[in-house]
Amino acid sequence: MADEKLAKLREAVAGLGQISENEKSGFLSLVGRYLSGDEELIEWAKIHTPTDEVVVPYDTLESPPEDIEATKKLLDKLAVLKLNGGLGTTMGCTGPKSVIEVRNGFTFLDLIVIQIESLNKKYGSNVPLLLMNSFNTHDDTLKIVEKYTNSSIEIHTFNQSQYPRVVADEFLPWPSKGKTDKDGWYPPGHGDIFPSLMNSGKLDLLLSQGKEYVFIANSDNLGAIVDMKILNHLIHKQNEYCMEVTPKTLADVKGGTLISYEGRVQLLEIAQVPDAHVNEFKSIEKFKIFNTNNLWVNLKAIKRLVEADALKMEIIPNPKEVDGVKVLQLETAAGAAIRFFDHAIGINVPRSRFLPVKATSDLQLVQSDLYTLVDGFVTRNSARTNPSNPSIELGPEFKKVGSFLGRFKSIPSIVELDSLKVSGDVWFGSGIVLKGKVTITAKPGVKLEIPDGAVIENKDINAPEDL
Repeated sequence: MADEKLAKLREAVAGLGQISENEKSGFLSLVGRYLSGDEELIEWAKIHTPTDEVVVPYDTLESPPEDIEATKKLLDKLAVLKLNGGLGTTMGCTGPKSVIEVRNGFTFLDLIVIQIESLNKKYGSNVPLLLMNSFNTHDDTLKIVEKYTNSSIEIHTFNQSQYPRVVADEFLPWPSKGKTDKDGWYPPGHGDIFPSLMNSGKLDLLLSQGKEYVFIANSDNLGAIVDMKILNHLIHKQNEYCMEVTPKTLADVKGGTLISYEGRVQLLEIAQVPDAHVNEFKSIEKFKIFNTNNLWVNLKAIKRLVEADALKMEIIPNPKEVDGVKVLQLETAAGAAIRFFDHAIGINVPRSRFLPVKATSDLQLVQSDLYTLVDGFVTRNSARTNPSNPSIELGPEFKKVGSFLGRFKSIPSIVELDSLKVSGDVWFGSGIVLKGKVTITAKPGVKLEIPDGAVIENKDINAPEDL
């Protein structure tokens, strides 16, 4: 039955003119593995907590050389790659998320470019920036990158693979059934970064420039900056792959974690956990770290493994309903590739290296006085004594960036805030200070305005008289 399905699918895929032969074979290989059902199941009893040799504490890394020339030599072996496939749809934006204004009028992309320019200027190095786009973000990104034509850094863009969505009940590619617009296709997850680097020619270009490592991170993670301690460690220890992990909080219980399994370091995702052990997986006592998706990978090792077709990461089935049709997307994650590389390690980094902006509540944190901006680097305010960030919950009225920005005359001071919960039709004036635990709830049908200069500490506010 599986063979019949695959043969039928192969015949239909052969007729799709919109994608390359590499994309066709990559897609069919993924579907073939999925249909064969030979995914290895995790045996819970074989899971071990990694030692400090496998997940290295950041504090134990040697300091990098202070000499400018020695630092330049290290940096000249590095390229930075940002995953730029995400659309800002969750926050009500069209186009790539990396063009959302984060702070002082700068977008994610502006900050990334400024950071690398500062680094290259300081050390006289040549660290290039690569942007991996999905077919949904490619055209917009090309237009945006034009504004950096006079930048001192090399910027390269390339697309990840474009695979056809599969109509679930017939198991045929949706484009061959007439769905030829963008909805008929999908980007197959960031695990596709390795073949895409190779197929685009960017991998060979980087190797020809003498680059040895690529630092991969999500474009919306403001904490994912080049770290000389990590780069120095990897080059000296010849680690082919490094995943940055950081201590879990209760907000991260679903995040993938690193384990030692049959003598190798491996990523364990919640989808792989047997039902009986899900609560154990979510425990922050047993599984104390999670994957930040900041990855450092040796370029020669990528070439070797892609050429050998050896990167067979766990498949993530992603069923969806689009325009009333049930479709299937098969995806892979870049972090799952860790087990195929030699001398792979994790590094347990400070939480400051994980500062993603997934929602407007995250945007409020990074736009506030909790952070400052210097040379493109978003740095935490030392006046904040609590090592954790405040927890912020904003109601649906704040979900879209436009609405969120319209409801604040200026972002309140939150250096001494523990938690904020806002619901209903709430509007903030300028110069507001929030401290401790604050809950603000507008009654249904009532507009609640917080006046300029208000200082609110440990209060539940439901009406103006509560201020």
